[in-house]
Amino acid sequence: MEFLPTTLGTRPRLAVEVRAEGVVAARAEDASGVLTAVARAELGHAALAPGLKAGNVVDRTLVSGAIRSALDAVVKGSDRSRDVTLVVPDAAVRVMLLEFDQLPSKLAEALPVVRFRLKKLLPFEADDAMVSYQVMASAKGSVQVMAVAIPREVLAEYEAVVVSAGYLPGAVLSSTLAALAGLDEMETAALLVNASEGNVTTAIVKGGVLLLHRALELSPELSQLVHAGVAEAHADSLIDAAVASGGEIDRFDAEAAMQTAVLEREMPSAAREIAQAVSVAAAYFEDTLEASPELLLAAGTLGAEALAEMLRENELEGLRVRELMQAEMMAAGAVTGKVARGWLAGVRGALKN
Repeated sequence: MEFLPTTLGTRPRLAVEVRAEGVVAARAEDASGVLTAVARAELGHAALAPGLKAGNVVDRTLVSGAIRSALDAVVKGSDRSRDVTLVVPDAAVRVMLLEFDQLPSKLAEALPVVRFRLKKLLPFEADDAMVSYQVMASAKGSVQVMAVAIPREVLAEYEAVVVSAGYLPGAVLSSTLAALAGLDEMETAALLVNASEGNVTTAIVKGGVLLLHRALELSPELSQLVHAGVAEAHADSLIDAAVASGGEIDRFDAEAAMQTAVLEREMPSAAREIAQAVSVAAAYFEDTLEASPELLLAAGTLGAEALAEMLRENELEGLRVRELMQAEMMAAGAVTGKVARGWLAGVRGALKN
């Protein structure tokens, strides 16, 4: 796995995110990350099974076809470049924060040190994984590092379906790290929740430094519920080209009401799992930064309104929830298909320098 290249000329101008719920693709013309074209492709419920073992891509033909459909919809007619940034599910990746007394400055010397530390921490063989790292902070006698690892065979599955679709994965990011890349390196700390089918990830970042990354697998019952809520809401509350061209994105009241109704009807206590994950992250935020988080940024397919309702129902007060993806992050007329805004956080971050 590699992080996005920092040289603008070598960075793909296309990005695609593959989720169990579907595929979304986007294009940006420059490193500002303003999306100029967006498209979404449906994916059967059993076509993808994200995880740390081989077998993530259950239906290669279906997944590859969805990727091709989404990317073809956002490629410029005169643009023959096939390089893309691939965003994979958090469940297929492990992100860890490590601390070293010292670390060699050269990549060739530092990477083996990072890989050796991961040997005892990863639930898979570090020697059989693609490993990348980034120094978050350094001081005398302390180097804080974010390490990212994915089993080679799992990465190969995701890359293979992109290649089969007629494109080349020039860089790979996990969903939450991609979403975080869309944030400006502001000094104020941000708490992000990326909730989707099967997984919820909470992250804290301040000044471009990752302080927390915690990914949890949801229970099968809740996973199915989130999928049902997203699918039902998607039909009635979506961003379309008319909304985008107006410069504003609606509050998705219909989506929130639909998802909340699903929660209340099917499993009144199901939201506790996500609310508990948010509660733990908020407590970590307060302990680490000596301040209570006031804003919760939402990414993923669940949606900010549904997430806010979950927190209220579980008596987690004091957090204002809003979508990470905002209207100004997308150009007028960018939407070529109907795409709920929570889906766009990963591809937008992947396209932003």
